[in-house]
Amino acid sequence: MAQDGRKKPRLVADKRYGKPARKAPAKSSRKATRKPARSRKAARRGGGGGKGPLAVLRRLLRWMLRLVWTITWRVGAVVALVLALAVGYVYSTLPDVTTLLDGRARGSVTLMDREGEVFAWRGDQFGGVVTADSVSPHLRNAVVATEDKRFYRHFGLSPRGIASAIRINLSEGRGPLSGHGGSTITQQTAKLLCLGVEYDDEVWESEADYIQDCRRGSLARKLKEAIYALAMEVKYTKNEILSIYLNRAYMGSGAHGAEAAAQRYFGKPAAALTPQEGAMVAGLLTAPTRLAPTTDLERSQDRAATVLRLMNEQGYLSDADTAAAQADPATLSQAAEAQAGGYFADWVMDSGPEFFTRDTTEDVIIQTTLDQRMQRAAEGALDYIFETKVRDGSEAQAAIVVMSADGAVRAMVGGRKSRVVGAFNRATMAKRQTGSAFKPFVYATALELGYEPDSTVVDEPYCINVPGSGRYCPENYTRDYKGRVTLTDALRQSLNVPAVKVSESVGRDLVRKVASDFGIDNALADGPALALGASESTLLEMTGAYAGILNGGSSVTPYGLVELKLRGDDEPLMGTGGGIGERVIREEAARQLIWMMHQVVQSGTGTRARLPDREAAGKTGTTQAARDAWFLGFTADYVAGVWMGYDDNTPLTGVTGGGLPAEIWHETMLRVNEGITPKPLPMIRPAPRAQPQQRQPQLQQAPRRDRGNPIENILRGLLGADGR
Repeated sequence: MAQDGRKKPRLVADKRYGKPARKAPAKSSRKATRKPARSRKAARRGGGGGKGPLAVLRRLLRWMLRLVWTITWRVGAVVALVLALAVGYVYSTLPDVTTLLDGRARGSVTLMDREGEVFAWRGDQFGGVVTADSVSPHLRNAVVATEDKRFYRHFGLSPRGIASAIRINLSEGRGPLSGHGGSTITQQTAKLLCLGVEYDDEVWESEADYIQDCRRGSLARKLKEAIYALAMEVKYTKNEILSIYLNRAYMGSGAHGAEAAAQRYFGKPAAALTPQEGAMVAGLLTAPTRLAPTTDLERSQDRAATVLRLMNEQGYLSDADTAAAQADPATLSQAAEAQAGGYFADWVMDSGPEFFTRDTTEDVIIQTTLDQRMQRAAEGALDYIFETKVRDGSEAQAAIVVMSADGAVRAMVGGRKSRVVGAFNRATMAKRQTGSAFKPFVYATALELGYEPDSTVVDEPYCINVPGSGRYCPENYTRDYKGRVTLTDALRQSLNVPAVKVSESVGRDLVRKVASDFGIDNALADGPALALGASESTLLEMTGAYAGILNGGSSVTPYGLVELKLRGDDEPLMGTGGGIGERVIREEAARQLIWMMHQVVQSGTGTRARLPDREAAGKTGTTQAARDAWFLGFTADYVAGVWMGYDDNTPLTGVTGGGLPAEIWHETMLRVNEGITPKPLPMIRPAPRAQPQQRQPQLQQAPRRDRGNPIENILRGLLGADGR
């Protein structure tokens, strides 16, 4: 048998020498090394690959964990992608930061007095753009310490702050999203921007509805707010976000933004605020209306002290600086203490066109006639009289108007509470019967027709038949009669019968025309009671009419607005809306009337108004049942009118025009004329009679006037026979 070349194995007796150890082939060696690996894997699976209940449970739990993880990371990836897309989309819609610094829907109105000093603000005040770098560092630090101490470290959202807010809300029994929001400054800024939704008057019924919608706190709204905040963090720097916040935040009293608040409360720019002032402004962000220092200064100071403590805890203020600032709290500027200009500012706002005042979308500056010294004088006089002369608890009201002879209003008090905004103004809105304060216009008519202050009329029982009303029999306040008196004495003692006789003599229609031409525009009474002030008028109208007497007989239109222009413009859009108008009576007649009114103050019903250092003229007025009491008068420089009464027409007790109103007028004019050199009144004193037998003009000899009603010209024994 041929050999195939392969070496045959050696023949060995197996049983004799035992089973030889054979070297495993390479393949077998690899298999051997895998067995321990499989064993370890089985061990990990539990029990070395056993099939007990515990192993099965473990395998099930492990499978569920792998499933949750798989779903979680996939869902997380999808959410992250969607969030990134949402943030990216919002990022693409965000405008340049400079366009977001002023977001007011309305403009502002700044009112300045006759000296050019700001005394009031209206509308949405915006003092100008500031940045986080340009404002006082004390203000910037106070805002961060109070609103978001991690502002410079987070990415727009503060998980720690949100968790803390949810915990507080739940502990106080509210929903997790109700109450504390845990919002960062970035989120608050997003809310101030209304998440990019601009105000549209065609969509929203009012700006208030728009703001309320922007502040909704639903879960969906919170999610949108978070996305917007993240997009802002990507788009803008931290200081740019803080700048938007400092310009947009409402800080009470109509002030929008840090600059407006600094000017409104302290009369200085935001860059110059002290630590205590910056703390007060920052403290307003929590509740701007309730904490505004013009509303409650003490409460605002307490809040500022808390802000200073937070600044100290976060390292913005040293212990010494904190103690010094808390010991010397911020106070209001003089303009802020004036509480927004009160009645005068409201009146000026009403006197201008609404699209430049109430509804302006521009920033408007109005120059006015107000004299703040005189305003304080009038307010102080009213307070003084009510504190010293009026019983405690009285609800009687009073009003004061002070003006120049050309109708420029220098001061206005519309009620006992002078530091108000939008309140009922009794100087301009209350139409009340004028009583005897109307009588100067009766005598002005007679003087215009040629009578003299010493012309005579008989004060005696007197009745008139009034068609449709029966007999009208006027009586004097004292219920007695003085006999023959001069026109001067009749006015000095405020006699009713002579006033009615004079009015009937010269003609009621002419008296109505003279009064109307002097500025009393309300419907005047048709009957003989016209002469006794049965018609209604406002204090502003009456004071303006008396100004016409002082200026020599020309009508005036009371005014407070001198000039209106837009901020930044040099040319005014409108000018003075009042002043001296047409002549009503001759200057000589006006000067004679001033003499007669001077006698009222010197020795008549108005002696309580007499001034110690200068001449004054005026007239008292008390209506039926003393429901209204007036005193109006003037010195050579200024005219003032005072009204007193109850809003519900309750009769005054023991008050006449010559009483408390005259005293208020006296106290007002003492203060108004302080420091002003006394001047004589522009009056004509009657010349002494040349001869005793010279007869004085009789009212029966009045020139005939064709007024279309000759019956009114017929005199029915109004005067005595001798006419003296």
